[in-house]
Amino acid sequence: MAGDPRQVFLTGGTGYMGSRLARILLDRGHYVKALTRITPNLGRSLPMGCHPVFGNALTEDYLSHVAPSDTFVHLVGVSHPSPAKAAEFRSIDLKGLQAAVRVAQAAHIRHFVYVSVAHPAPMMKAYIAVREECEQIIRESGLNATILRPWYVLGPGHRWPYVLLPMYWIMERFPNTRESALRVGLVTLQQMLNALVNSVENPCEGVKILEAPQIREQSIGDNQAGSALNASKL
Repeated sequence: MAGDPRQVFLTGGTGYMGSRLARILLDRGHYVKALTRITPNLGRSLPMGCHPVFGNALTEDYLSHVAPSDTFVHLVGVSHPSPAKAAEFRSIDLKGLQAAVRVAQAAHIRHFVYVSVAHPAPMMKAYIAVREECEQIIRESGLNATILRPWYVLGPGHRWPYVLLPMYWIMERFPNTRESALRVGLVTLQQMLNALVNSVENPCEGVKILEAPQIREQSIGDNQAGSALNASKL
């Protein structure tokens, strides 16, 4: 762990990435609160030691529970994005980010961490447009922020793009396609978790962008991300 333990407030903490991130942060000595809805499976969704905060991620009703957090990690978004979900990107992704930024400002959060998407890209125009709008909101907020821009995260249940790796390998070797191939390159869930942990533990000043190549370079010096991937309760 780098520096002092962080007080982390996490939205999307019961999700595919958030539940694993919460486990790693707790194992590394950080304090984690996770915004969640009341569900029958809550005990299996949040790791032991993670403090649940019940609220609606699309509103600011959880503001009073954020303090004394110094770090805000926002992972709320539409699951399995597709062009058919354009309206949901605005009603969920955009609305949730707007609420999160207002809460972070009011709670005097020192560092805001957001998972966006790689752009420009040749597809998913509505999804990218919303994420670009979200990034602009963060920039204009005055918050210190780290923005991660993966294209597709490989992991449990998300493995089909492995068949594209030979194509990426070829494209990265030609000057006219190398930049775009790297920008929309694939990252693994473990690499994303490493990048998120490093972002939490090494807060930036201003706004820092991590593109796919930088995400792939991330390491936390142990196998905690791998352990989180294999945790039976996740």
